Amino acid sequence: FTLPSAIVLAACALGAASLAGAEGLLHGLKLVAVAVVAQAVWGMTRTLTPDRPRAAIALAALALVVFIGGGFGQLAAIALGALAGLVLCAEAAPARDMPSPAEAPVLPVPLSRRAGALLLILFAALLVVPPVIAATTGIQALALFDAFYRSGALVFGGGHVVLPLLQAEVVTPGWVSTSTFLAGYGLAQAVPGPLFTFAAYLGAAMGPPPNGIAGAAIALGAIFLPGLLLVTGMLPFWDQLRRRARAQAAMRGANAAVVGLLGAALYSPVFTGAVFGPPDFAAALAGFLLLTVWRVPPLAVVVVLAAAGLFLA
Repeated sequence: FTLPSAIVLAACALGAASLAGAEGLLHGLKLVAVAVVAQAVWGMTRTLTPDRPRAAIALAALALVVFIGGGFGQLAAIALGALAGLVLCAEAAPARDMPSPAEAPVLPVPLSRRAGALLLILFAALLVVPPVIAATTGIQALALFDAFYRSGALVFGGGHVVLPLLQAEVVTPGWVSTSTFLAGYGLAQAVPGPLFTFAAYLGAAMGPPPNGIAGAAIALGAIFLPGLLLVTGMLPFWDQLRRRARAQAAMRGANAAVVGLLGAALYSPVFTGAVFGPPDFAAALAGFLLLTVWRVPPLAVVVVLAAAGLFLA
């Protein structure tokens, strides 16, 4: 499911040095990132913030991330969004994929609660133990695993939310440059499969080792692992949890908060790292309209904006 896209993106990262002279092509890929993230913000705003309380939560999360920044600001925004949802979203209409508590059907799961609890304990332990060991030993491979595992564990509301999380983990410490990050994100739109395969590109393009194939393998495994542990571990408890109105309200608040996170990322680093003048803005806007109005496939938009980047260069 993941391997074809991961191989293509890792290969592109390993061959990025050969594109060093193709600044126009790389710039076009950055403009793709602007169009795609803008489309994601637009779509998530309509589905995850359909009323005033959730719009307010999204705006507050955006402000929190802007003023605090980093991974702590993003984690705080999601946590506070969930808490705000308990208060502000209790009476909101249920999401389309989450029925009201009275309508939720029984969900039989062939997995014991003990097995589920062990998986959830492992999920939590991998959030806490690796960063402590990495900080005390300085093992870069463990720090790399921790960065991508934590990013995968905090994604709510859609795959595009991983953009600001990964940016804080790999660009801020200087492992990957902003230019390389945005070009890879644009390139990820040209391959099939989940957006998480972007991790393979970043792991291969890392400055400090392990990078290359080893870095791609660590990053890819780490970013998918928390979701697998959390989904499987929650299965024995999900039938009861999804019937609780307060749990649904908290999830509405958390999902609204991630709209604010992605909105902040749309400005920086996506917009500020790709749009340097009116021609760039016009090209990015054209890509956004192709995606949202004309429903052009993302691969075609990648080709168009890559060509536009060459032309503008």
